[in-house]
Parts: sequence; C-alpha cells; structure tokens
Amino acid sequence: MVFLSAFIWTTVSVLLAWGIQWIWVGMFKPKAINTVLFPGTVIASIGRTVALLITGATWSEAPKGATNPASPQPKMPVMGPIIVAAVPLLLVGAVLSVLMFRLGTPFLVQVSKIQVPRDLSWSLAGFWEQLRSLVTLSERTLDALRQTTDDSWQTFLFIYLMISLTVRLAPFPGNVRGHLIAVAALAVAAALAGTLTPRLEQSLSAGWPLLSFTVGLLLLLMIISLLAKAFVTSARSVIKWD
Repeated sequence: MVFLSAFIWTTVSVLLAWGIQWIWVGMFKPKAINTVLFPGTVIASIGRTVALLITGATWSEAPKGATNPASPQPKMPVMGPIIVAAVPLLLVGAVLSVLMFRLGTPFLVQVSKIQVPRDLSWSLAGFWEQLRSLVTLSERTLDALRQTTDDSWQTFLFIYLMISLTVRLAPFPGNVRGHLIAVAALAVAAALAGTLTPRLEQSLSAGWPLLSFTVGLLLLLMIISLLAKAFVTSARSVIKWD
C-alpha cells in the first residue's frame, strides 16, 4: 500500500509542478523562468540529455520560418519517451533527497508533525479529510519556512534550490504522456523490488517527510501562483479598461 500511496503523491507533485509552470508561463517568458530556476533547469536538462543519448535521439532540421528549434526525438518508439522522462525525474529526486537530508532538517522536523497519508481512503468522507490534511500541510510548510531560526544565506539558498528543483518535476514540453507513464513505471519497479528486499520499503518510509514537504511546498507555490495570476490578470484588465 505504501508504494501505491507514494505513486499517487508523486503524481500529485508532478501535476502540481506542471500546473505551476503553466501559470508562470502565462505571466512570464519561458526563458525568464528557466533563468530564475537555473539550478533545477540545469539538473533536469542534464538528465534529459543523458536519456536522449541513451535512447539514440536524432535531431531533425526545423522547417523554414519556424520560430521554435527542432526538438530531439528518441529512436526507441515506446520506451524512448519513458526513459527520457524517467532519468530527469530520478536525477532531480536524488538531488532533492541529498539537499533535504543535508540542509533541510529543521524543515523536516516541522513538516513531520503532519504528513501526506500512507493509507489512502477511497470514501467520500476520506477524500474530504485528505483535502483538509493537504491544506494543513500547506500551512505547516509555510510555518516551517517562516519559523526557521537560521536567517543565514544558506537557509535562503536552500529554499531557493528546493523551489527550483520541485518545479522541475514538471514534464518537458511534448513528452507529457511519457512523463506520467514514467512515474507509473518507476512505482511498479519499486513495488517489485520491494517484494525482494524490505529495505526499499524502509527507505521509502524514511523518505516520507521529504515527499510530504515536496507536496506541501508545491501546494503553497500553487496557491501563491494562482493569487499572483489573478492579481496580474486583474491589473491588466484595469489598465486596458476604457
């Protein structure tokens, strides 16, 4: 059950990151977003490049007059897009784990008081209870960011790196299906490996606060992004209003 819950919450994280990115693209140019999220952009791009090389990607020439450059396509028809999505996911996840467990202990202590549930309820009452828990998790994440006693540059750097990495869980353009299938494939592979060794489930349980913090941070970013989008849209309407 823990592997199924991890798959669902990871999928929620990916969808939240994708939604946040979509909102930001509506307000800023993609180049500006990539620049602001430079560390996460570099990590995800390295993973994607390695995956493209593994799958034997080919670059086709862009048609004349095209504004967007041609994107490389893996030669493998079915597994290619999945591998191209899985490698950046694994790389970003690994960097998130190292960053969180090396520098984010104060945040983990705060968020560990309320986490995303490992045993999901499929009833209507359970759905609303989980929704309330997510709102509380978002609140607790904000409290963890505000109540940290360390005001040094390392703390602000840690928060910035976490934001840049979590948002980069979003799919690359043109490979949304492969990205979602990759999440499912990684979950199935982890569940199968978990039947062979109990250590994998123990490691997943130990990393549950990280997953909870990721979901909480992305929820918080989604709320802030929606409010910012509403403000920008309203301001533009007022300025253009006759």
